[in-house]
Amino acid sequence: MNWPDLEDEAQTFGLFVMGALQDGEDTVILIGADVGMWQIFKASVEFSDGQAHPLDRWSKRVLAALAQSSGATCQFPSDGPPYLPFIAWAKDTGRFWQSPTGMLIHDTAGLMISIRGALRIANTSLPQTTKRSSPCDTCITKPCTTACPVDALNAHSFYDVPTCKTHLNAPEGANCMDAGCLARRACPVSQSYARDPEQSAFHMRAFV
Repeated sequence: MNWPDLEDEAQTFGLFVMGALQDGEDTVILIGADVGMWQIFKASVEFSDGQAHPLDRWSKRVLAALAQSSGATCQFPSDGPPYLPFIAWAKDTGRFWQSPTGMLIHDTAGLMISIRGALRIANTSLPQTTKRSSPCDTCITKPCTTACPVDALNAHSFYDVPTCKTHLNAPEGANCMDAGCLARRACPVSQSYARDPEQSAFHMRAFV
């Protein structure tokens, strides 16, 4: 596996390597949406063909291309049941942590996480990486814990999904629905990893 080549090829699809871990004798590489993914996806056949789950289908097609060039096999969060342990894998990379709201945070993407799939390369060792620490450790004000208008995401309890969805389906939830979760947008790391509001709206519609 040529690691720089994989990262460069992922970028051509608006994707990037979010982290990697050792799973037995295999290396598992998590591939996620970069800031340029939305415009590339919008130009795809899957976006405009009117069929269900366009982003999942696009992700499977482009990750298959990445897998072919790197000698890997593909795995996806949407495959199941049983579902693969993507959250545990993410934490094991050392680049994701649990934020004070309960959502995962990434060292560069912040709370704007969209893992599109994983590449599994058999019988390979994980390249040596520098240990990182959660950006939440140095975030003094933690604005993500107070941004949610219905307190579904806060510092005292994990993500209250029913309360969140009720808010999103009400007129008062239009801001979150149209531009993305206020808690995610409040994260200082997320703000440096801007997401197209149209992309956020797409994900919010899929969520509700």
